[in-house]
Amino acid sequence: MAGQLASMSAFVTGAGQGIGRAICLAFAAEGARVVAASRTAAKMADLPEHGDIEPVPLDLADPDAITAVVAAAGRIDILINCAGMVANGTVLDCDEATWAESFDTNVTAAFRTIRAALPGMVERGDGRIVNVASVASSVTGVANRFAYGASKAAMIGLTKSVARDFIRDGIRCNALCPGTTLSPSLEARIAAAPDPAEMRRTFVERQPMGRLGAPEELANGALFLASDASRFMTGQLLVIDGGQTL
Repeated sequence: MAGQLASMSAFVTGAGQGIGRAICLAFAAEGARVVAASRTAAKMADLPEHGDIEPVPLDLADPDAITAVVAAAGRIDILINCAGMVANGTVLDCDEATWAESFDTNVTAAFRTIRAALPGMVERGDGRIVNVASVASSVTGVANRFAYGASKAAMIGLTKSVARDFIRDGIRCNALCPGTTLSPSLEARIAAAPDPAEMRRTFVERQPMGRLGAPEELANGALFLASDASRFMTGQLLVIDGGQTL
């Protein structure tokens, strides 16, 4: 039986670990050809073992590299912008460099990939873009996530603008908003805390469900947004957060 994404091509950033990696695996399982992009090629070395997945090293801070890699990927039916970083602290803790890096990684990278992939989608009259934002954004305020929350709110604004501007061209652009999700980056932050057990408990208690999200659960949300199951949906937020924002 053909999968939901049979004969489609997807381009996924942030594919080295966590949600991005889970999206690559889920899309390949549903029949898509996947181009998986990350700065760290070693993290993607095994992806071709799990389906039609082509890992490509890509520095999203390099506009010329993005243009070249997207062009080399050929037809892109689905674009997933999943690369991101988390900066801790309030506005008083945030220096100019952290602010700039947060926006470059969490928003500007998506601006660059969309600029590169969108013309081909418009020409074909069909395209699905999923931007991975966060509930820490315009959805809700999360303590000590100033630069992260501001940049993810900008990602939501970017999503709605693209959706509105290209709705008549067959383009759908939606945002996936995860709550606290278990990933290697979260594990690293927990391990670096003075009291890792207490830090883990704090993260878990954010969700009334009493647990962290799994990357695969967020990948299922991205699959819904990229598939025909959501074909009457654009410019919207899909919140998957274990009840964090209730």
